[in-house]
Amino acid sequence: MRIQIHPENPQPRLIKQLVECFRDGGVIIYPTDTVYGIGCTITAQKAIERISQIKHMDPHKAQLSFICPNLSNLSEYTKSIDTPLYRMLKKHLPGPFTFILPASRQVPKMLQSKKSTIGLRVPDHTICQYILDALQAPILGASLPGEMVEEYTDPEIIYEKFGKQVDFVIDGGIGGMVPSTVIDCTQDEWTIIRQGKGDFEN
Repeated sequence: MRIQIHPENPQPRLIKQLVECFRDGGVIIYPTDTVYGIGCTITAQKAIERISQIKHMDPHKAQLSFICPNLSNLSEYTKSIDTPLYRMLKKHLPGPFTFILPASRQVPKMLQSKKSTIGLRVPDHTICQYILDALQAPILGASLPGEMVEEYTDPEIIYEKFGKQVDFVIDGGIGGMVPSTVIDCTQDEWTIIRQGKGDFEN
């Protein structure tokens, strides 16, 4: 189902409907501050398997992101981080960045990469924030399957292509084409491993 949500003033009734879908193990395509993504809650194993099939990937090998409302989930899903790293995250988030961090034991096994890391995202996007605030839990974030193409900016075309494979496609307007900037924070020296929309400053 395609569901139109106002990008600046999301309708509470529709947000509630999407949150209930996530809690019931649904798979939803949603807008972010970069590109449209596909996601579910991080504990919904069958939904994670559905996303894996749609993307033709092994969740153990893919670098999946945790989409969080703020940094309050850090201590739960990552190993302890030092003050300089925390300050840097606070400086850049919310924003178009994915930070690779050491995963804690709280992260479901099927979502941990072989390196035991997770990607942390806090999008600067109103619809995302409304959903995450209401859900009070992170969602799993992944890009749409295949190479990023212009069609993936249009929610109508996204619905035509993936509507039968997911529970909802959120129409929040035309999306972007440039993905997030990815920074590896697992070593003492932070490294940009993919330059995207965000301009990273130490």
